[in-house]
Formats: sequence, structure tokens, C-alpha cells
Amino acid sequence: MANTSESFKAALDGKNVPILPLDNKWYCLMSRLDKTDSMSALEEEIKELLKRQGKLNTLCKEIKKKKNRLLNEMVGNMDAEDARELQEQGKAQVEEYNAQMEAYQDELLDLPKLINEKNYLLMLETMALCYEALHTNSEKIMQISEWIDNIRIELKKNIVKKQESELKNQEMYAYMHDIFGPDVIDIFDMQYNPETEHNIKM
Repeated sequence: MANTSESFKAALDGKNVPILPLDNKWYCLMSRLDKTDSMSALEEEIKELLKRQGKLNTLCKEIKKKKNRLLNEMVGNMDAEDARELQEQGKAQVEEYNAQMEAYQDELLDLPKLINEKNYLLMLETMALCYEALHTNSEKIMQISEWIDNIRIELKKNIVKKQESELKNQEMYAYMHDIFGPDVIDIFDMQYNPETEHNIKM
């Protein structure tokens, strides 16, 4: 399986792999397979990272709005009696907003790489699971095809045997009819009647 895994990695090299938990086609694929515990764990990790990414983007927008609002208030209060104190307070708050923004943006820079790493592992496990399922199904298909071929041969043989037995009955019936007459033939318990019996055709 090591060589197969290396083949999967080589196949994915340079490919733009979609984020699987966001891809409906991946869920359609998984509906035909039994997802492993490891795959489910990776799926949840990616979802949580995506949620965190969305939350951080929202927080950054909110802080930006608050900062802009505060800066406008600081400009509007420049002529107030306590302008110096208000400016100092505003400046401290702006610095706090800047620090928060910087921390969030640093985390946002790291998230895509982390998401892609987890997604890459999930893709490898998906390919391994599909490979195993395809291999198993291919073996079943070969076994069933072989069984069908054998049954077809056996069926043909039995049809020939049936036709041979029918022909023998027809011949015996004809000779008995000619020798003994129809009245005598009626006393035989004939389960087979060559006049009404139909042959099976392939």
C-alpha cells in the first residue's frame, strides 16, 4: 500500500484540489462508501478551521468599523475641553484595535496552509478508500462474470440434453402409436405429449 500511497501523492502533485468538505460531489462519492473514523475526524477538523477562518474575517471587519468610528469621534472631539484626555483614550483604544487586528490577520495567514494540509490528508485517505472499493468490486465482478459464463455453458448443455430426451420421446411415441394404435397409447400415463410440448430456445 506504500507504493500506492506514493502514487496517489504523485497524482495530486501540482493539482488544485478542492476543499472536500465544501464539495457536494465528495459527499455524493462518500454516500457510496463507508467513511473511516480518521476521515470523519479530518472532515470535522477542516470544518472547524473553516468556521474559525470565517469568524476571524468577521471580527476583522467589525474591528475595522469600530476603529474608523473611533477615529471619526477623535477628529470630532479635537475642540472639546477635555480633548487631550479623549485623544489619549482614543489613541490607546486604536492601539488595542490594531493589536487585535494584527493577531487575527496573523492567524488568518496560517489558516489556509493548515486547511490545505488537512484537506490533502483527507484526499489521500479518500483515494485509498476508493482504490480499495474499486479493487474489491472488480474482484466481485470477475467472480460473478465467471459464474455467469459457467452457468451459461451448463444451461446450453442441459438444453441439448432436454432436446435429446424430447426427440427420443417423440420417436417412441410415434412408433408406439403406429404399432399399438391410439387407444392403447391412451392407457400410458404420458406426462410428455410431443404434440403440445414446446422447446426452450436460447
